[in-house]
Amino acid sequence: MKVLIINQAEVHQLLPIDECMEAMAAALTALSHGKAINPLRQVLHLPDRRGLLGIMPGHLEGLNSLGLKVVSVFHNNRGTEHDSHQGAVLVFEAEHGCLQALVDASAITAIRTAAVSGVATRLLAREDAGELAILGSGVQAHAHVNAMLAARSIGRVRVWSPNPEHVQAFARNICEKQAIEATAVNSAREAVKGADIICTATSSREPVLMGEWLAPGVHINAVGSSMPQARELDTNAVAKSRLFVDRRESTINEAGDYLIAKREGTIGDHHIQGELGEILAGQIVGRRSDQEITLFKSLGLAVEDIAAAHLVYQKAVEQGLGTWVEFGGARYVST
Repeated sequence: MKVLIINQAEVHQLLPIDECMEAMAAALTALSHGKAINPLRQVLHLPDRRGLLGIMPGHLEGLNSLGLKVVSVFHNNRGTEHDSHQGAVLVFEAEHGCLQALVDASAITAIRTAAVSGVATRLLAREDAGELAILGSGVQAHAHVNAMLAARSIGRVRVWSPNPEHVQAFARNICEKQAIEATAVNSAREAVKGADIICTATSSREPVLMGEWLAPGVHINAVGSSMPQARELDTNAVAKSRLFVDRRESTINEAGDYLIAKREGTIGDHHIQGELGEILAGQIVGRRSDQEITLFKSLGLAVEDIAAAHLVYQKAVEQGLGTWVEFGGARYVST
């Protein structure tokens, strides 16, 4: 049996943000319709807590595909030659259980996370939203600029992160590659002032976005935290927003932005308005007015990884990309 190995550069070549957004919308709709299986992720922390290994299995009925993402997360890799997220997505077909592809997880994670935020922004941001604030300057921050440009007509971007050198380079990169105005600012508050869309993509364990800064009508994509003990938004920011999620079960078990506000007694489970898939299916209403504040809390789901990796695999086969290797899986019969 042959398996296709698809590296990081090939994933970026094969998975443009607009195509990934369509794949993510389909996967989220399937999940909300009960056409997908997405167990909670398992996390193994190193004893000194400097890194972790996440294990995320899932199945998408419509693609006849199942898979598993295994990814290490070492936030101290930021600023080094190593990605903070490293690993692989394994894609299997669901008839015989044959392994089809081994796909770079760093690129899949970066693109599909931003693509889901792009889907959320199309559903929840005001139609005339054009001022973007990015909190963070890493891989996800870069990916989210691309997704927001695909979701809305963005005219200006303000960026902030705790590292002044990184944020200056990030702003220059946006100006050069996207031909839009991008400004590095000195504080998170300055970045979000007047913003229509805010993306938080930091590794902070403490809030970087405060509710008192939020203007009526803003939409927020919160993507940096995926642990119950960490959050990017303070309780006020969560409480004053209409909260939408990728998946309820994941949110009530893993989302520190939500769980800490709940533990403080400010919100309850009713504060979750619904899943993106339910909006896509017409089961619930997203934004109701130009004045309300909407919040999408992203955690990242296995079905998103599998849908993205499955699309990459199909396109790689069609275009002759990737590297085929003999890997086993065929029954050996002695003669």
